Order: sequence, then structure tokens, then C-alpha cells
Amino acid sequence: MTETEAFRRQMPPPLAPRPLNLPEHLETTLSNGLGLVVVEDKRLPLISFRMAFRSGDANDPADQPGLSDMMSSLMTEGTATRTSRQIAEEVERFGATLAVGSSSDFTTVAASSLSVYADEILDLMADVSMNPSFPQNEVDLARENTKQLLIQQRAQPTFLASERLSQVMFGKHPYSRLSPTPEMLDAMTRDDLVRFREATYIPNNGVLMVVGDVDRDAIIARIEQLFAAWKPGALPDLDLPALPKRSARSIHVVDRPDSAQSNIVIANEGITRTSPDYFPMLLMHTILGANASSRLFMNLREEKGYTYGAYSNLDARRLAGTFRATAEVRTSVTGASMHEFFYELERIRNEAVSAEELKNAKSYLAGVFPIRIETQDGLIDQLVSIRMYDLPSNYLETYREQVNAVTVEDIQRAAQNYVTPDRAAIVIVGDAVEISEQVKPYADAIELYDTEGKPKK
Repeated sequence: MTETEAFRRQMPPPLAPRPLNLPEHLETTLSNGLGLVVVEDKRLPLISFRMAFRSGDANDPADQPGLSDMMSSLMTEGTATRTSRQIAEEVERFGATLAVGSSSDFTTVAASSLSVYADEILDLMADVSMNPSFPQNEVDLARENTKQLLIQQRAQPTFLASERLSQVMFGKHPYSRLSPTPEMLDAMTRDDLVRFREATYIPNNGVLMVVGDVDRDAIIARIEQLFAAWKPGALPDLDLPALPKRSARSIHVVDRPDSAQSNIVIANEGITRTSPDYFPMLLMHTILGANASSRLFMNLREEKGYTYGAYSNLDARRLAGTFRATAEVRTSVTGASMHEFFYELERIRNEAVSAEELKNAKSYLAGVFPIRIETQDGLIDQLVSIRMYDLPSNYLETYREQVNAVTVEDIQRAAQNYVTPDRAAIVIVGDAVEISEQVKPYADAIELYDTEGKPKK
């Protein structure tokens, strides 16, 4: 081996830790209960806003899944004083961004622009947040677009796998609701959207984040002026049934005849975002399957050549979570891939990770963290997560300390608690005829579904 080749095989040493250099921030609450966080960052003439509400897809009524998504998509399509076109033209004229998005746990109204247009874009954001009018023609268009999106989604194996897994893992819990049927969309009215927004988009259920080149006192005065008339309301109350208790391994196959690939998901019950096991789980996930140097990737792709990538997923939400191992593999190696998955899941449980693996995982997480919060959008997204998930106020300052405090023993304990192959839910989307015999060794029975989510015999 030449000297040059030897150099290429050596991992470069980690750089010295970078200081976070977090700008100071002010937190307060307006008289109507709206939380406010202002961070002055004058490095660039930019400003970012996030209005975040503690209401998301999990707040959808049981018989109206998709209501939060529909409402979010329509909030920029008209207000009491602006049409959809006028909103779009204002955003374009200021070279700004304005978007509304809903996740399982919360919804955000996000806007950004040059700081010279801060007043104008804040006024537009306030109008969209407080006064959406849900024009009937826009509701009708959104309904038809959603129906077409559902058709597209049902052609995607990843959607089918997520849908079935949500049903299996969450049962009657709100997290199991993924998408409405066409019949549910037809029954969804403009009045439903208005009532839902009035019940959930209330100031005492939200927080407004401001990060950028602003004068703190001036922006607070402007915010109080814009939002003073917004009345608080009763906080939404979620009726949460218990999650299904798993006592055995199960296999659920979504049949896609002639599929060239099998989408495999192996899941266990996970943790909430505020769990004290979050950082041990994060380190375990990083070693097992978070990236292209993790164990799953190196095994199923680099050594076996079964897939383009194999990963794990740490899905920690406000109310519940899952821990998953996933890959898209060739149909002919579905069974062989399952063997390797369970080999790695058992190994992370039963064998202590090496000191080198732990060191590298810590170096990666601690090193990439400052990069994630260098931009205004990156910082404001972290601030939203802190408030929406009720994380400690010093979460950013102590993140690297928490990462570096995790031990080999912590990781094995977390793996033994949350990686339980004997109780795993296995969801596979693929050609049932071709894969059934391959996966039989991994469960006593196989539940079979079509691509519409209906059981097959």
C-alpha cells in the first residue's frame, strides 16, 4: 500500500469544538397569552418569523382526518381584506417567503424577508394568522387537489408503509390518522375549517418567534399593535386512547403485485421528545442507522449489496413515538435482508458498542449541531421545537454536554428497553406472492392488505 493510499483510509481527526455564539434573546407573553421570543441577530439584513400553535394533525376530529392539513393549505389563499392573488403578489414584491404547515403536534406560519420589509411581511403574516377567510372556490379547489394527491400517494410504497405502520403502532390514538378518504373530503365543509381554526388558532395556544436584524423594542411594539385584538380562548383538549400493547412480533404485508422492491419497516414503541432517554436513544440511533457510516448501512448496502441504503429512524413526538429500521431492497433478497436487520437489532441490544463507535457518534452530533443553528431558519426552527415540545429553556446551550454525557452503558440500556425484536411490528410493501415464503420464518402469521388499506384473504 502506498503512502497516499494509507492516508485515504484514515479518518481525519475531529476539529476543535466550535463555540455556539448564541445571540441573546428576550421572552415575554402578551396580554392575550401569545408567547413572544425575540432574538436580535444583525449579522445579515434578514428577518425570520415563526408563529407556532400547539395544534396539529393529532387534533383532527376522529371522523375528519386531514382537517388540519386542509386548513393550513388554505390560510394563504385569502383573508378578510386580501385575495389569494394579492397575498401571492405581496410576497413576490417583497422577495419574501410565506408558508403554513402542519405536523402531528403543531402548526407553523413561517415568513421571512429582508429586514427593511419587516413591518410589511409581519402585517401580512398577522392577517393570514388571524383573518383567513377560506373562500369557497379555494376550498373546492383544495379538495380536488387533495383527492389527486391521495391517488399519487397510494402509488408510493413509502406512503403505504407509513399508513399501515401508523395503524399498527398507534391504533385508535390520533397519531394513527394519516389521510382522509375521498368521501371524507367531500363531507368537509368551509364551516368545518372556520370552526376548527377558531378553536385551535388562539393566541394563548401559540408563540411567535422573531429572529433577525431588528430593533427589539420597536418590533415588540409593532407586534403588540398588530395582535392586541386577538382574543384568547379555551385550550383544545385531546382525548387520548392508550397505545396498543405489543406482546409478540407481527408481519403486515401491503401487496403490490409485480413490485421490483420490498419496502421493509421494523418498528418498536419508542419515546416522547421529553423522555430522559432521548440522548441515549439519539446516540444509539446514530451508531445503528442514522447515516451512511452506521451499522445498518454498512451491512445491508456496503457488505451485502441488498439496497441503496438502510437506516434507523428515531421518531420522538410530543405524545408518543416509534423507533424504526427501514430499507428498500430487491424483492429476491427480502428474506435475507430481514435476517441482517434482526442480526443488527439483536447485536445493538446484546453487545456493548465500542468506544470508537461512541466517540465517532458524539463527535458527529456535537460537530454538526452548531452548523444547524448558524442560519436564522435553523435557529428559529430549534426555538420552535423547544417551545412546542416543552424542552428546557437551556436546551441549545446544554445540547453538546448532554450528548457527551452518554455512556456505553446508557446506550445498551436504551437499546434493551426500546429495541425489542420479539415484539416488533414488521410492515412490508411488495409483491406478496414473491415475498411471503421468504418472511414466514419471522412471524407465526402474516396479515395481508391491498394498496387501499383493506384486508385481503
